[in-house]
Amino acid sequence: MDALDTQIIELLKQNGRMTSSDISKCIHLSVPSVSDRIRKLEEKGVIEQFTLKLNRSVMGQAQMAYVSVMLDRTENVDNFRATIIKSIYVLECHHLAGEYDYMLKVAVPDISALEQFISVSLKGIPGVSKTNTVIILSTLKEE
Repeated sequence: MDALDTQIIELLKQNGRMTSSDISKCIHLSVPSVSDRIRKLEEKGVIEQFTLKLNRSVMGQAQMAYVSVMLDRTENVDNFRATIIKSIYVLECHHLAGEYDYMLKVAVPDISALEQFISVSLKGIPGVSKTNTVIILSTLKEE
């Protein structure tokens, strides 16, 4: 990767629908060269997919939180993972090193939905022994 690839990536991070033509104007490179570089970045796995960013408030998911989860035994890991992957509220799930086993990023309509998710859905999964929730007040940067 060189400086031009980095510029292309930054432009695509700002707008994943930006055309090769628009990118070429910004970085002063021909359209075929831009298209070729994007294709190579995809082939190398640098660009995994093109996606979109949703406005959670408009979608009725205004309340966001991080929930740390501790499991009691390793036998419960597969069921926990399978259940979490299916949850409509879980945006991200990360396996951690440290006191907690997993960190979830969740988006729910409101605080009562968050309470329901934690108290019933999450703590109802066999093996979940402890959780810790941090409410997100606002987001300054998200990629």
